[in-house]
Amino acid sequence: MLRSTLFATACATALLPLPADAQSAGNSILVLDGSGSMWGQIDGNAKITIAQEVVTGLLDTLPADQALGLVAYGHRTKGDCSDIETLIAPATGNRAQIAAAVQGITPKGKTPMTDAVIAAARALRSSEEKATVILVSDGIETCNPDPCAAATALEQAGVDFTAHAIGFDVDDPAAQAQLACLAQNTGGKYLSARNADELGAALTEVTAAPPPATLQFRAVETYGAVTRPAQVVWTVTGPDGATLIEGLANDGGSVTLAPGRYTVNALRLSDEGLQTREVQITGTDTQVEISFAAALPPATLSAPAEGASGAMIAVDWTGPEGDGDYLETAQPGAKPGASLTFVRVADGSPASLRLPAQPGDYEIRYVEARTLQVLATLPVSVTEIAELLTAPATAPIGATIDVGWNGAGYDEDYIDITVPSAAPLDYLTYAYPRDANPVTIQVPVTPGAYLIRYITAQDGSVAAQVPLTVTDVAATLSAPTEAAAGSGMQVTWTGPGNPGDYLTIATPGDGALGYVTYAYTEGGSPVTIAAPGTPGAYVLRYVADGPGSRVLVEQPLTVR
Repeated sequence: MLRSTLFATACATALLPLPADAQSAGNSILVLDGSGSMWGQIDGNAKITIAQEVVTGLLDTLPADQALGLVAYGHRTKGDCSDIETLIAPATGNRAQIAAAVQGITPKGKTPMTDAVIAAARALRSSEEKATVILVSDGIETCNPDPCAAATALEQAGVDFTAHAIGFDVDDPAAQAQLACLAQNTGGKYLSARNADELGAALTEVTAAPPPATLQFRAVETYGAVTRPAQVVWTVTGPDGATLIEGLANDGGSVTLAPGRYTVNALRLSDEGLQTREVQITGTDTQVEISFAAALPPATLSAPAEGASGAMIAVDWTGPEGDGDYLETAQPGAKPGASLTFVRVADGSPASLRLPAQPGDYEIRYVEARTLQVLATLPVSVTEIAELLTAPATAPIGATIDVGWNGAGYDEDYIDITVPSAAPLDYLTYAYPRDANPVTIQVPVTPGAYLIRYITAQDGSVAAQVPLTVTDVAATLSAPTEAAAGSGMQVTWTGPGNPGDYLTIATPGDGALGYVTYAYTEGGSPVTIAAPGTPGAYVLRYVADGPGSRVLVEQPLTVR
């Protein structure tokens, strides 16, 4: 004969914050097995006797204000799977009646434990509180082939259902698996008990009220692409609508609450927007997060549809004018702050905004600096500047030439002369366009092929370039080959005669910039230069001054 024992209690827990006074503990139903297998014995005592004693003891531990009821099955007829009876409807103050009814059960019939649990759930259907059923069994269901399906049946009955299953002297693996399945499918526990003491301990564990838990509060708002904390005030109410917590600010704090279902309200201070959440506290820490939406402030932009590379354009704008807000040019779709050029809105409207250096399609954007949000965009096309540089094609070494320009004129833009293979920031000489148009620039003193370039400081790019050929200039010296120490000697010369060119007397082996004495050529030829004060072997030189100073001609000189 299949043997099974069912003892169940359906419990609905009160919804209380701590340390508030206890309120109603809700409805509960005890479901007791009265089937024939309850006459089986453990340590010389019938299982029905053990169950009656344990249940009677359990009644004394449950909250006094908890409404209790009693359902029994298999206690009236043999072989009848429909023998399920509600002996006592849920109510308070009926502990003695339930104890007497439990003591009066005499095992007779089969074990319709699944249907008995469903019957208990239907008895609690009028309550929206969470129901907990505690099942004690020493065998396998003898009527319903699938006790695991009880969870689905109870959901259809409209009850939030959890089952804890206790295997009472169960050695059959199939029976253990069946009980564990019923518990796991409803979020409950499966425990094992081998005797009366262990049964009592197991029942005490599963009927114990869940511990209080922490409810953490968090409110956020989506602000465009940004999620940020929302400033709210929290209110928490219990199941009867009574306000339990009021005025808790959104400071990342928390409160401790007894298990139960709560209504949580968040009132946003900026617009008095209200959102509500239902929260179930089940003995574990819980977080409630409420999300609001915040509209971005309006902003507008008005500007020319196109402009030349690096040109300054006027942008009319409206916006929140937050601290640090700015207008920028950027690649379409670039992240806020990936500016090519920008101007602070604090300068007023219209704002003078420089266009990017490179031709192409861009965006003008109003950026809220505090959150790096783009509040408004406007497309703008940047066009290429024609004939950016005008300069002579050739020049003698060290000469100064005029270079005209037709560009943006950034403060840090510059025009340079360099070798054709040079990188954008590698130059021999330069001049700033901001100083004049045309600019005057000195060419290198070494003949060869060069480039004149316009360098845009905005991105270090070469905006334009033209070729330059530097031609050499012959130089000659006519002077004594000997001179007294410290004496003045006259030198006749020919050469470029550029400003800064000079004659030097140097020690042989000195570089172009090494000298002992010197004299500038700017006064024309001849030039008087002082001989060194120390006798010895020297050289007399003509030095072309400029980018890459160079010795054009030299001759030996002996000082005595």
